[in-house]
Amino acid sequence: MKERVFFDTNIFIYLYSEDETQKQNISQRAVDKYDCVISTQVLNEFSNICLGKLKRSSEEVALAIDEIIEQCTLLVVEEHTIKSALKIHSRYKYTYFDSLMIASALNFDCKYIMTEDLADGQVINDKLTIVNIYSEQNIVKYLDL
Repeated sequence: MKERVFFDTNIFIYLYSEDETQKQNISQRAVDKYDCVISTQVLNEFSNICLGKLKRSSEEVALAIDEIIEQCTLLVVEEHTIKSALKIHSRYKYTYFDSLMIASALNFDCKYIMTEDLADGQVINDKLTIVNIYSEQNIVKYLDL
């Protein structure tokens, strides 16, 4: 059985980026290896970046979202997740939106949160480990490359 892992938005940005092929390959390997979990927040952030920075059309973004949803469990951000995020923000001092992602991962009992942006190796609430999947040591440890 695959380990349940929450994936940050940047994993999917690299999957659909045309200029970061190494990170694209790492991202795909991670999505294939783990039981992928995302939240509606991740899809919103992904859509915003694709439409803006990556200059993708609405149709292209909609197709990408369909592909992502096929590979991942999608969590809806609800009131209890928002309140949990506020506690995480207060305790760990992450931004609210990073805290919301962490709260989503915790609420779905994910073992890891794969990202590039947070404190690699930090354990949240003695349950969730933050992993920068693009670091050399983590590529070996978590992707067996």
